[in-house]
Amino acid sequence: MDNVLVTGATGFIGKALCAELIVNGFVVHAVVRDLGSAALSPSAKPVVIGGLDADTEWRQALLCIDVVVHLAARVHVMVDTDTDPLAAFRKVNVAATLNLARQAAAAGVKRFVFISSIKVNGEQTVPGLVFSADDEPAPVDAYAISKLEAETGLRQLALATAMEVVIIRPPLVYGPGVKANFKTMMRYLDKGVPLPLGAIVNKRSLVTLDNLVDVIMVCMAHPAAANQTFLVSDGEDVSTPELLHRLARAMGKTARLLPVHILLLQGMLFLAGKRRLAQRLCGNLQMDISKTRELLAWSPRTGLDDALYQTAQYYLISR
Repeated sequence: MDNVLVTGATGFIGKALCAELIVNGFVVHAVVRDLGSAALSPSAKPVVIGGLDADTEWRQALLCIDVVVHLAARVHVMVDTDTDPLAAFRKVNVAATLNLARQAAAAGVKRFVFISSIKVNGEQTVPGLVFSADDEPAPVDAYAISKLEAETGLRQLALATAMEVVIIRPPLVYGPGVKANFKTMMRYLDKGVPLPLGAIVNKRSLVTLDNLVDVIMVCMAHPAAANQTFLVSDGEDVSTPELLHRLARAMGKTARLLPVHILLLQGMLFLAGKRRLAQRLCGNLQMDISKTRELLAWSPRTGLDDALYQTAQYYLISR
């Protein structure tokens, strides 16, 4: 029975991963800031780590651990008010990650699974082209740069030690309990708010929580995953209007989308200081997951419509 250390165990992805690991017989060591920070499954073993930085001591936490799944991070935010965002991201996403990884290697951990981001590949794709796992990275913002620097350090560590490293780059993750922009979309659809998004013609890859957790678990043990980088998605790319129509249908609603010309829409968002939101709503971000499918013999276990239905029903019950 493998012992798995999960950082970010109380987060959106972490909670789902811990629950699935426990169901499948793993011994889960869930890293938390303090015992009262969030509810954990009674079957998980809490590991209290006060802070996450370059000096965090992990020795006791890593005793008997076979695999580390590192989810904890300073996450990307739409508006960063930090005076030096890159330094802030590096402190947690680079220095703290590599500190944990070095101690894990010294403790004899077999494999370190790092959850990175598709933003390492770049912010968007152009029509007809897609991101693949082995593309030359092209990060733009501080968050993506920090994730790439962590990836680079982990690969160097894998070359110098016996510990295997697996890197996973997901796009936007959604599912029951999702927050931020995805939850806002559901709120607008629920209230029947007209949205000026009907004229957008784009394609974006998404991944449901269920499929991401499944890939993480495969990457924990699959021999072919060792020291590889993988992209993961639901395998079906959709436009913003199509996503809204299908999400509304899952909610038993109708999406009221106004055909506002895309240049006008982008201009309005730019003037409102929402350039990044404009990019996410209007731009393309497509991924090629053929490497993940072929090397790991994996395919998405939950389809887009089923995932949207599960997400919508959770929202409707808990609103």
